[in-house]
Amino acid sequence: QLQASGGGLVQAGDSLRLSCAGSGRAFGRYEMSWFRQAPGKEREFVVAVRWDGSVQYYDHSVKGRFTISRDNAKNTVFLRMNSLKPEDTAVYYCARDSISGSYDLSTRSSRYDYWGQGTLVTVSS
Repeated sequence: QLQASGGGLVQAGDSLRLSCAGSGRAFGRYEMSWFRQAPGKEREFVVAVRWDGSVQYYDHSVKGRFTISRDNAKNTVFLRMNSLKPEDTAVYYCARDSISGSYDLSTRSSRYDYWGQGTLVTVSS
């Protein structure tokens, strides 16, 4: 089970930090990712982090502005979002890889089998 939080209404240029809390002892064995879905659009990949936190992969649209991290001792993944833009407005979902201990990071939503409920981020111009 995944619980996402931290969304809100901010102005362009502001920052937010999203959190995704997981349950279960195996949390630290799985790649985690964030996806987002803007109104009227399909869900899209944002960023993924390897199970041990050593490797991250960012979509080009957020690279340099967003940072993913994880604390496996606390079963939590974070997404720090800086320099937010109106086009970042979306519901953000965290997701857990379906494969334990994978070394390749996936951008495909079909690869992930557990999803959080989503947290809304709204960036005003």
